[in-house]
Amino acid sequence: MLCRDVKRVVYFFLDGSLGDRKKQDFDSHLRLCPDCESRTKLARKLREFLRRRVERINVTAPDRLKMRLTRSIRAFRTEWSR
Repeated sequence: MLCRDVKRVVYFFLDGSLGDRKKQDFDSHLRLCPDCESRTKLARKLREFLRRRVERINVTAPDRLKMRLTRSIRAFRTEWSR
């Protein structure tokens, strides 16, 4: 896996939605690349910060946006789980 691949799938990695092979590739790359490891740590912190903020204000997205996001995520997950 290359740095550009890590940048594209970091949030799928954090969500635990990468396939086993991609997850192994991602983990291997992080062990070898300090820049990607630090970016992943930052993304994890940002994701957690945003999750806490959204929970606090109890905001939900419109149903149409949820459907579009779900379709996009499924398509991307299918592509990267191969």
